[in-house]
Amino acid sequence: MRVNHKAIDSYGQVKVSTGVSSANNIELIQMLFDGLIESLSTARGHIQHGAIADKSKSIARASRIVLGLQGALDFEKGGDLASNLNELYSYVTRRLLYVNAKNDIEALDEVYGLMSEIRQAWEAVPGLIPQPARAGEMLN
Repeated sequence: MRVNHKAIDSYGQVKVSTGVSSANNIELIQMLFDGLIESLSTARGHIQHGAIADKSKSIARASRIVLGLQGALDFEKGGDLASNLNELYSYVTRRLLYVNAKNDIEALDEVYGLMSEIRQAWEAVPGLIPQPARAGEMLN
């Protein structure tokens, strides 16, 4: 995946204010997911407490992050995985619109579960990428 300006702009909405300039693409995607999951949790609390305006802000933030993640997909390198994620992100966006309109906690929990699974999958990505040999290791 390539991270484009939409994803970085979406990250600007995420609470964590340090680490972005030094974060690699994988870390940035993980931080986006963290912000997304935080927004979904916050929206749930706002629905439960009847804070509709605040709920709408949390859902809007979550939606911006999902759009940023979707915009960061690299269809050339990502192939079927990128296409499947694109469809998932489109579905999540539609569900978030529904949650915002209906205050449906079950639909919100569905989205939360889906995005939590994807976030967990991203935790494994760094271990799948071969690390370059360090200079001292090459001499042995």
